[in-house]
Parts: sequence; structure tokens; C-alpha cells
Amino acid sequence: MFFLENMWNLWLKIRNFALENSGIVKIRTALMTLHVFNPEHDLALASGLSNFTAPHAGRRLRADLGYLPALWAGADDCVLVEHVGQARQAWGRLRARVGGRPCQFVDKSQLGRLDISRVEPWGWDMPLRSSLIRHGVSPGACASEAEIADIRQCSHRRMAVRVQECLRMVPSVEVSSVDEVATFFSHSSSSPVVVKAPWSSSGRGVRFVDSAHFDHFRGWIANVIRQQGSVMVEPYRPKVKDFGMEFEMQPDGMANYLGLSLFTTHNGAYAGNVIASEDDKRDMISRYVPVSSVDIVRAKVMDALREVLGRRYVGPLGVDMMIVSHPSVDGLLIHPCVEINLRRTMGHVAIAMVNAHSRSEECGVWSENTSAAESALEHISLLPPHSSLLEKVSFPPREMQITLSDKYRIHINRL
Repeated sequence: MFFLENMWNLWLKIRNFALENSGIVKIRTALMTLHVFNPEHDLALASGLSNFTAPHAGRRLRADLGYLPALWAGADDCVLVEHVGQARQAWGRLRARVGGRPCQFVDKSQLGRLDISRVEPWGWDMPLRSSLIRHGVSPGACASEAEIADIRQCSHRRMAVRVQECLRMVPSVEVSSVDEVATFFSHSSSSPVVVKAPWSSSGRGVRFVDSAHFDHFRGWIANVIRQQGSVMVEPYRPKVKDFGMEFEMQPDGMANYLGLSLFTTHNGAYAGNVIASEDDKRDMISRYVPVSSVDIVRAKVMDALREVLGRRYVGPLGVDMMIVSHPSVDGLLIHPCVEINLRRTMGHVAIAMVNAHSRSEECGVWSENTSAAESALEHISLLPPHSSLLEKVSFPPREMQITLSDKYRIHINRL
């Protein structure tokens, strides 16, 4: 591997020398990190393929929101986008609301002329690695095939089961036949039960199955088992409120806590995130459960992540949680590990917006005359560009809503 990377770097130097002497300017930036928004990541992992074509919705989402990493990119970094001009305009509109620094956007045709030392994507998968290398990025700047294979294994929902076991919860069960799912019904006091594909995206691989309609889901369950080898089955828990915690795993195996994520879902799919300071989010969550309980859960989850993941994964991740009710308990409970997302999440985006706003306020470039309290209580809204389409939305259009439309845009609406 060392020899191959040295040969690659030598080839790049020879090619760049030829480009420079032909009048083509090579873009030079020391220790440049390339940021990539690849929201189709979960689907690419599920496919297990090196070449994967994302569905239309995933491609449009990537094309229209590719500028989002500008929120956390460094001053010397660049962000890969489909259309540079469109990204500059969209980032300019968002900067006017939340702040942030200017950003260098590049498209695939420019990658071979960049001194990229590191790639930081939304999430690592083989199709992304193959595409970047094919367009001129050094393999040494990318995660290796072995690392990506391990990320895929760690992204399997059985990893959440291991965290649940560390937290002394009743864990989900992994089964490899339709008959085993049927057996689960006979041992479960809850109806429906929740059946999940090992790898899936934004709630698409989740089904709520009751005994009366089990036959209706047999085909779907059998198909997932055939494609992915198993399904995860767990009792249904009455949800009161979605939330999560965002972390970053360090090279030493420790989990660095970044903040709470207060989000909503619609039919299992992501719908929106609150943009607020950590103190304000803690105050919001305290309306359901004591914040002391949230702090205890955070500490235990960090310990569990260190034990389960250790040094196998370095980078951002999110743990989805729920506040649930239980008939035998007076009050509400915290479900501390519904899902683990080994990638960035929209919760990371919301936190980055708050951080960008704070930096801009310090520099005096916040563009609106709003009080701190007003600007703290905002939602990201991802809505179609034509307001007439909002009339078709059957739930309040204050949340981030991913729809099949011509364009995806970020809107910020006050509560």
C-alpha cells in the first residue's frame, strides 16, 4: 500500500508539472480537506456495492444541498458540489441567516488539480471512495477499503443492540427467517412489533407489524433477509418525543459529546430539527423528563460507545433516542438507543448553524436585527421553492421536510 501511494503521488506530481507548463493553473492549498455531502450514504452502505446509483431523491438532495459542509469547513478547505455557481448563491442565502465564512466550492472536474490531504464526507462508503479516486483524489486522502468495510459492519443495526446491552436494556433481536419473526410475536407482550432492515435510510427500512396483518409483511421481511441476511425485531414502544445526541469518536476511542438534537419524524422519516443553544434545548427536553436523567443517559451512552466502538471508528456519529410512555410507570422514560448513525446527521447541521451564528455575532456580521432569544428558537425547514406546494403538506411546515420536488432548499422559520 505504501509503495502504491508513493507511485500515485509521483504520478500526480508529473501530471501537475505538465498541466502547469501547458498554461493550466494548479490549485495549491496546504493541508486541504475536501468536504462532501453524500446523503445517499446509508443506501450505498446497504447495497454493499462499489458502484451504486442513488435514487432520484438522493441525487437531487445531494445536488441542491451539497454546500452544507461549508458550515463546518475550515478556512483552507473546499466543498465538493455539483454546480459551483448554484452552491455559492445558496450558501450566500444561508450565511445571511446564520452567519459563516466564505467557502471554496469545487466540482469533480477540479479534483485532480487540488492538493487534497484528507476527505471528510457525510459518511464513508465504497461508491464515494471509488468516485473520488476516479476523479483524481489520492487514495491516501480517502478511507481505505478495509476501513470502509469495517464502517459498514459497525453501521449494522446489531451495533445498536450491543449498545443496548451495555445500557442493560431489553435489546432488539436479530433473526434470519420469517418464521423467527412470527415466533417473536408469541413471546412479545407488545403489538405491533417493530421490524427493521439491518441497513436502511431515514426510517425507510422500518415496519410496524401486528399479528393481524403479519401475512401482509411476509414478502417485505423475506426480501430484506434475502438481500441483507437478517432483520432486527424489537417491541413497540409508545413514542412521545424524538430526540438524540451528537458525538464525535476520537482516535483514542473516546466519545466527544457535541450536543442535543431535538428533531421530529413523520411516518418514521426525518422531518425537522430545532436550532437552539444547548441550554435552550435542555430546557425544552425538561418539559418531558428531568435534565438530570438526560445527563445520566449521556454519560452511560458515552461509556457504551467507547466499549462497543473503541478505535474502530473515528468521526461524527449520532445516537437517536426517544421519550416514551409505559403503562406501569408514572411518568415518562428515556429510550437511550433507538439507532446509531455512523455519519453526520442533521443534528450536526443544526449544531453547526448555532456555532456559525455565535461566531458571526462575535464578529458583528449577523445580518438581522433579532434578539438572542428570538434567534435561538428557530427551526430548519427544508421546503419546496414554490410556496403553493406548502398547501399540500399535511403537517406543520416548520420542520425540515424532504420531498420529491424540483429543488431542496433550507428555510429558517421562527417558532
